[in-house]
Amino acid sequence: MTSSLKNKLSEATSPYLRQHQDNPVAWQAWNEQTLVLARDSDKPILLSIGYSACHWCHVMAHESFADPETASLMNELFINIKVDREERPDLDKIYQLTHSLLNEGSPGGWPLTVFLSPYTQMPFFSGTYFPKRSRPGLLTFKEVCRRAADFYAEQGENIAQQATAISAALAELDMPRIMGVHTDLSYGLSYGPFDIARAQLHSSFDKTYGGFGAPPKFLHTTRLSLLLRHWYATRQQGAVDIRSESMLLHTLRNMAAGGIADQIGGGFYRYSTDDGWAIPHFEKMLYDNGLLLSLYSEVAMAFDDEGLRQVALDIARWAIQTLRSSTAGFYNALDADSSGEEGAYYLWAPDEVKAALNEEFYPVFAQRYGLDKPPNFEGRWHLVVAVDIEEIASSCSLEINEVDAQLQQARKQLLLSREQRVPPAIDNKQLVSWNALMTKGLADAGRYLNKSELVVVAQQSIDFIRTTLWDGKNLYGGFTQGQISSEAYLDDYAFLIDALLSSQQARWRRVDLDFAIDLANAMLEQFADKEKGGFYFTAHQQQKLIHRSKDYADEAIPAGNGVAAKALTRLGYLIGETRYIDAAMNTIKAAWAAIQSMPSAHCSLLLALDEVLTPPEILVLRVADDVVDEWAHAPSYTPRQLRIVIPNSESELPGVLNSLTSKGLFAAYRCRHGCYEFAVTDPAEFANY
Repeated sequence: MTSSLKNKLSEATSPYLRQHQDNPVAWQAWNEQTLVLARDSDKPILLSIGYSACHWCHVMAHESFADPETASLMNELFINIKVDREERPDLDKIYQLTHSLLNEGSPGGWPLTVFLSPYTQMPFFSGTYFPKRSRPGLLTFKEVCRRAADFYAEQGENIAQQATAISAALAELDMPRIMGVHTDLSYGLSYGPFDIARAQLHSSFDKTYGGFGAPPKFLHTTRLSLLLRHWYATRQQGAVDIRSESMLLHTLRNMAAGGIADQIGGGFYRYSTDDGWAIPHFEKMLYDNGLLLSLYSEVAMAFDDEGLRQVALDIARWAIQTLRSSTAGFYNALDADSSGEEGAYYLWAPDEVKAALNEEFYPVFAQRYGLDKPPNFEGRWHLVVAVDIEEIASSCSLEINEVDAQLQQARKQLLLSREQRVPPAIDNKQLVSWNALMTKGLADAGRYLNKSELVVVAQQSIDFIRTTLWDGKNLYGGFTQGQISSEAYLDDYAFLIDALLSSQQARWRRVDLDFAIDLANAMLEQFADKEKGGFYFTAHQQQKLIHRSKDYADEAIPAGNGVAAKALTRLGYLIGETRYIDAAMNTIKAAWAAIQSMPSAHCSLLLALDEVLTPPEILVLRVADDVVDEWAHAPSYTPRQLRIVIPNSESELPGVLNSLTSKGLFAAYRCRHGCYEFAVTDPAEFANY
């Protein structure tokens, strides 16, 4: 019997969902109406989760979802639901987790293909990509569909037992455990997990190319941030941890020289398919580049490294030129594919490069980026740094500055040539959480690299979110095609508060401090587990699903609980609000067993733990209005300090800030261990503070 349902994705705002609006599959949205329809028709649900920049999502769509015969089978056997994982990260998190449970710990990925009971939404079979034609070790997608439908029709008792087991496993995840033993959380917190995390990172470190583990190699910014924080702490103690410094710098420099970085246009791709960072998976994500912009800017200042400074500025330039929207927000991602091929936009042949460059530039450029070596990607060249500038200068009888100047001009010429190609599609969703990561990156880069124009862009992004996606009580999570497109989750609130604190350090705006406080209050009200501590990923009033998670481990982005705990600690000490400080402490306590079980998987929580155990230094400067920006520039690298410069004209400030009054032209107040000290009013004395 053929289904009478029609494809409803033309009604969606998501670019990913609209890519499937012409499929012959009768795709439905995930909503109560569709779930009722599945129950009433006693048909299992086929849930397909993906995102627009995903190469294998496109492959499966072309092979199967656009195929009339396959679509007819899907429509006959299932209620088919298509979900954009970026709009519904709650669904993605749950069904990625159950995929792992159903497949003996095997990780999921995208596209995620899940078959669900229409009555409970519990999965009974789960996979990722399935081909149209048989391949070794993989059933065809049509075979999978038929077997799933038969299993649902014939194995009702087994499905019910399996659902019970999955429910028990999900509930078990909420219980604090270490190595399978229930844990008493009455003992105190400590720095013990830091040492274990560093040992774990060292054991998985790639000593040749940097990074951690085997391919595919992801960017792991939170791990690198933890190494940076530890390096700084040991430097302050007079005994620098050379191992952490080496792991950090070796990784960042090799990434910047590899094909994981866009050597022509700036920015980074999502991950490397090889050990040496040479060949990426070509999609570019806003969140990766926001995190890397913060990290490269910090490290550039900490080590006074001009090369890493340029990497950071290239990320910022690429993001502003390519992903910034007319609203002042930022789009989500660039697709991996263009002209129907993965990476086609970024690949070259030597003749193409010769045609694009001034003749005298080619020998230098070819040496630098490996065009004089065999092709490295399907018969073409993906650019990587192959030779040091010093070696090129020697071989070409040029000065180093001459080589550098030629390379700069060549990159500009090649970028202009590349821009004539069909570009990868842009996913034009604007998600608050990912925008917040880029906003923080821009604010950090502006402050650390003394680039005030980047701070302006960051604050314009904040204004877009505040005026468009905040109603005074609730934050909305996304904006697409001129419409609010998704609810907000913990990451949206936590990342945005963190970004606002970075922006405040770069340039004071009272509206941003008020916004951060309002968001913190809403986050506590809507997401906090007031009984056990920590924050749920979904708000109390959001749709109830088969599991409500508290995410403690970092993934491609930091764990929302870790970012929330650190941001609340800083905001709490800044304005003297103990509710925020207590909530941060309770989050660490709730996550303590998870942290101890695998410290290196919880680096953002470790960064928060550091400031819970030893509160950050808060430095508030009150200065004349016309010199605020001069004082806001970070004079040195002090990551455990929150430095806010407030103009003397500001009054009626929130909390304890209201007592930190201006005293003439200059006053500096320092808060250590939770208490503000007497003001220093002499700038010369403050210089030795």
